[in-house]
Amino acid sequence: MNDHEVWTAIEAAIGPDFRITKRTSVAGGSINSASRIEGGKRAFFVKLNRAERFEMFEAESAGLREIAATATLRVPEPIACGVENGASFLILELLVLKAPSTRSDRILGEQLAAMHGKPQSSFGWARDNTIGSTLQPNPRSDHWIDFWRDHRLAFQLELARKNGCRSSLLERGARLCEKFQGLFDGYTPAPSLLHGDLWAGNAAADASDRPVIFDPACYYGDRESDIAMSELFGGFGKEFYQAYREAWPIDPGYRVRKTLYNLYHVLNHFNLFGGGYQSQADAMIQTLLAEID
Repeated sequence: MNDHEVWTAIEAAIGPDFRITKRTSVAGGSINSASRIEGGKRAFFVKLNRAERFEMFEAESAGLREIAATATLRVPEPIACGVENGASFLILELLVLKAPSTRSDRILGEQLAAMHGKPQSSFGWARDNTIGSTLQPNPRSDHWIDFWRDHRLAFQLELARKNGCRSSLLERGARLCEKFQGLFDGYTPAPSLLHGDLWAGNAAADASDRPVIFDPACYYGDRESDIAMSELFGGFGKEFYQAYREAWPIDPGYRVRKTLYNLYHVLNHFNLFGGGYQSQADAMIQTLLAEID
């Protein structure tokens, strides 16, 4: 990869009058490398990866635009993405971010409920994308249970089989795929636009204390799966959950279904990183089967 040619392509994607005068590496990502670039009075945030990851950046850009089109939550504006000499890149609006506050958490809850409340016609999405670096299939579907079984749970279990997951977990996972529809008795989810990867590391506040979300893995699905993911890996402040529930109450069955939804992410973490996520996923499957049996 010719580094100079990549940055020249990034300059050209921004515009003919833009030249990079300063470039600073930004830490924090586990999938992409990231930089802040400056030129004149303008600055941008740039993600870089291998050329074969270009579709991942295209899908991220599409997801950000989809969220922005709801006029609810703030996201960084995607500027351009492209491929040059073995590298792919995504250029984003540079936002000055800070840690969330109780005020921004409350607004985030209200605005997320508003985004989830925008009517959608079906589950899935217009394109596939990624969850982390794992393919996330999003075929259109009228049936949420079928979609979740085939394109979320069973998909991750098949990846786990290929990654050497123990057979006892896979057997229990297959039983769960056959039976988890019992967790939806009396509950019929409507399709909502989801962030798809809504954990605490993908949210912040801007300088005016307005919430900002980023790094989406968008699709249309049950809004509970976004709320469930928000409780994984640390969670958000209590003001977020209180504001969301005041705007749109959560069905009582969520208490159990959140384990089903987070199982998808824990299995994905096993498929990406291995380690103790296998035992965590197995325990979650056994908890869910105990609820159904």
